[in-house]
Amino acid sequence: MELHFEELLGKITDFIKTEAKTETVVGEQFQLGEFKCVPVIKVGMGFGSGGGEGSQPKTGQGQGAGAAAGVGIEPIGFLVSRADEISFLAAGKTQGLASVFEKVPDLIEKLVENKNKQKEEEMA
Repeated sequence: MELHFEELLGKITDFIKTEAKTETVVGEQFQLGEFKCVPVIKVGMGFGSGGGEGSQPKTGQGQGAGAAAGVGIEPIGFLVSRADEISFLAAGKTQGLASVFEKVPDLIEKLVENKNKQKEEEMA
């Protein structure tokens, strides 16, 4: 058995090139009114490979090899343009009024806890 690490890693790299694209993760750029929106992703990759061969008098010769690759892909936002203005709109991070609404359940819970403490103190 002949080992071809370069060929194997080349095939893995080609696969990643075809799959780790913005179009396959979040879609292609689109027009929204007068705004042009281009999705942006973050890609992380890792590769590993190893191999060996040996021989023993009673068992003969042997060889083995393995290779692996991992890819992490995350949508991080959009480049938004209008005329000659370009800005970046982050995905998954709430800002402004939306962040206030996210905190409402925590605020209600704290209010109820404080109200209960006050009742306990009044009864004591």
